[in-house]
Amino acid sequence: MAMHNPPHPGEFITEVYLKPNNLSGRELSAKLDVSASTLNRILKGKSGISPEMALRLSTALGRSAESWLSMQVNYDLWQAKQRVKLGKVRKVRLKAA
Repeated sequence: MAMHNPPHPGEFITEVYLKPNNLSGRELSAKLDVSASTLNRILKGKSGISPEMALRLSTALGRSAESWLSMQVNYDLWQAKQRVKLGKVRKVRLKAA
């Protein structure tokens, strides 16, 4: 089922992991072995979760890499649905294979 306005993974990380655990982005970036600026772009919603970052987050925070990527895809798809105009797109009639 499609989620209504899903959170960006960075917002999720902040609300579920950083704030409740009194953990800073700088501390988490060190655990992830990435620069603080790289993680900060994700936390601010300016960058998405790459497969490589999903693996790092999975190891550091315990969710599967697939769940991190799924969260990013759900966010991206919802955002695209808000701005992409499909009125002129037409279905292609395909022959049976």
